[in-house]
Amino acid sequence: MHHIPSTGSTNEDMLALARDGAPEGSWLRAGTQSGGRGRQGRQWVSPPGNLYASTLVRRMSGDPPAPSLAMVAAVALDALLQGWLSTDRLVIKWPNDLLADGAKISGILLEGTGDAVVVGIGVNLAHHPDLPDRPATSLAVLGLSAPDPADFAQDLAASFAAWLARWRNEGLGVVLARWQARAHPPGSALRVNAPEGVLEGLYEGLESDGALRLKSADGRVHVVHAGDVFLL
Repeated sequence: MHHIPSTGSTNEDMLALARDGAPEGSWLRAGTQSGGRGRQGRQWVSPPGNLYASTLVRRMSGDPPAPSLAMVAAVALDALLQGWLSTDRLVIKWPNDLLADGAKISGILLEGTGDAVVVGIGVNLAHHPDLPDRPATSLAVLGLSAPDPADFAQDLAASFAAWLARWRNEGLGVVLARWQARAHPPGSALRVNAPEGVLEGLYEGLESDGALRLKSADGRVHVVHAGDVFLL
């Protein structure tokens, strides 16, 4: 686990390292970021005390689809956070957000170069941002002692490695089964801001590749591969 006090973006740095030949399993953690980003090009606010880290996966022949690594990261982080919060307080929201008491506590961003997939993970340990479109929280706000980011990163690396091995050796199905067991239950009302427009309906599980199944009021089932999801 390499640590730097400050950087623009750990994902940008890891992408550069990947192009220079860094091996799978490399990790980079920063104390702060000046240019951190989330999904859909959003800024990721990065004060000291939270986790800002990126790791590298090298795609191999026979691996499940690369986008499903976001779900690997989600279940690995969920497993780790259960050391602080009871399972009923944590929910995974499609595709990879973790909610604690209904508020966003983490973010996961995949980016790629060549055969490399960079997995960026941010976790609100000591602080949380004020988001315009959804509530956010942190372990500190939830009344818990925020862990040291360095210790948390080491534990996350171990959890991610374990789930990455299962993804690669047992297949995507084992990850999707765990994801669905920890996610919003079937029948949950969702709104999706998808590339094709806004969709509302009931969660009907996942496709075999991890895409979201959403049943609208007219009975149609939409298969969503990308978009922002809100629990209604």
